[in-house]
Amino acid sequence: MAFLKDFKSFALKGNVMDLAVGVIIGAAFGKIVTAVVNDLLMPVIGYLTPSGARFADLLFVLKAGKSGKTVYSTLAEASADSATVLAYGDFLQTILDFLIVAICIFMIVKGFERMRHKENAAAPPPPPAGPTPTEVLLMEIRDELKKR
Repeated sequence: MAFLKDFKSFALKGNVMDLAVGVIIGAAFGKIVTAVVNDLLMPVIGYLTPSGARFADLLFVLKAGKSGKTVYSTLAEASADSATVLAYGDFLQTILDFLIVAICIFMIVKGFERMRHKENAAAPPPPPAGPTPTEVLLMEIRDELKKR
C-alpha cells in the first residue's frame, strides 16, 4: 500500500503533469514541423536541386530486384521490384526535421529567457525588512556610548 500511495503522490505532482502536457504538445509540434518540412520546404529544395528529386526517393541500390534493374526513380519503384536499397533520403529528411524542431525550440526558449530576464530586471529590489543583526548591535553600542 505504501508503494501505491507514493506513486499517487508522485504522479499527481505538478511537475509530472507539466511534463505530460509538454510531451503531448511536443508531439503535436513535431507533426506540424513535419508537415511544414514535407509540404513547404522539401518541394522548394527539390525544385532547386538539379535533378528535382524528392529526398524520400534518394536511394542507393545494394542488390538488383527481380527485373535486374539497378536504377530506380523512386523508392516505391525499387520496393515493388524487391530491390535491396539503402534509402538515405528518409534519413536526410529526418535530420532536416530534427534541425528545424531544434531551431524552433531554441528560439522559443530564448524568447522565454528574454521575457524572464526583463521581468527580473524590471522588478525593484525588495526593501530591507529591518536592520540586520550587525546593525542592531552597532546601534546598541552607539546608544551605550551616548549614555557615558
